[in-house]
Amino acid sequence: RFETCWPALMKDSHGVIIIFNPELPSHLKEIEMWYSCFVQQQPLLDSQCLLVAHHKPGSAGDTENLSLAYPLNKLKLIHSNLEEDPEDVRMEFIKYFRSIITIINESREREEMSIIS
Repeated sequence: RFETCWPALMKDSHGVIIIFNPELPSHLKEIEMWYSCFVQQQPLLDSQCLLVAHHKPGSAGDTENLSLAYPLNKLKLIHSNLEEDPEDVRMEFIKYFRSIITIINESREREEMSIIS
């Protein structure tokens, strides 16, 4: 229902984080649509996308056997359970944000060099 707002959300974005519940089969199908709209159509690099399979507290989520269809299986995937491993999730987000900052800085440097040349 908010699809008309998507272009404004995507404008000048440098990364996409898709959070989903891996226990809901409908979410596995929906993330393909989110990836297509927010990553492929921009276009962003796969390294600019992070998938977060969020497991609700008390769920017996299977973190080992989650199989995603192509092209989602190429993306960085982390499993989050904030009761069990909040520090691991925080560290993964920090690594992701650092990679986005690196991409932005490299792009800015290339742009500056092209202006100078």
